[in-house]
Amino acid sequence: MKTVKIEELSVEAFLPFGFYARQIDPQAEKVGTPPVEFFRDMVQQDLGGSSIASFSTCRVAQRERVIDVAECHSKTGEGILPLDDDILIHVGPATTNDEGVPIEKMRVFRIPKGTMVVLRPGVWHHAPFVVNEPVANVLIVLPERTYAIDCTVVELGEGKRIRIE
Repeated sequence: MKTVKIEELSVEAFLPFGFYARQIDPQAEKVGTPPVEFFRDMVQQDLGGSSIASFSTCRVAQRERVIDVAECHSKTGEGILPLDDDILIHVGPATTNDEGVPIEKMRVFRIPKGTMVVLRPGVWHHAPFVVNEPVANVLIVLPERTYAIDCTVVELGEGKRIRIE
């Protein structure tokens, strides 16, 4: 089984897959001063022309750190915000339908709670892994019904699974 090491989040390392911003204790342009500060336009998400964003919760429990599923959305980016624990996400570059899941290019990033990441359209990923707590709640932002109309899910066979170190 292939293994992949966990990487700390950095702008340079994550740029091929998308963008991120710390939503808690932000370091960004702002309007106003305490007691009311508005940190504006910290990260944008391509909704693929959709005018309705859906905010969903993905609740994940501790499980073996083995990547055995990958999914992608061809027409939209995906926003991911861990609410109550750090998470690990696996990402692979977008591919054509003929190429499939880019197992050899898969990377894993640790996302601190309160940090919003936005994946580019086509980036391979799937449900995150919990770091510390028994369960983590993760806010997911997608155009409504993306899970039904723009979601390619691939189960990785025995020889293609990846262990996270």
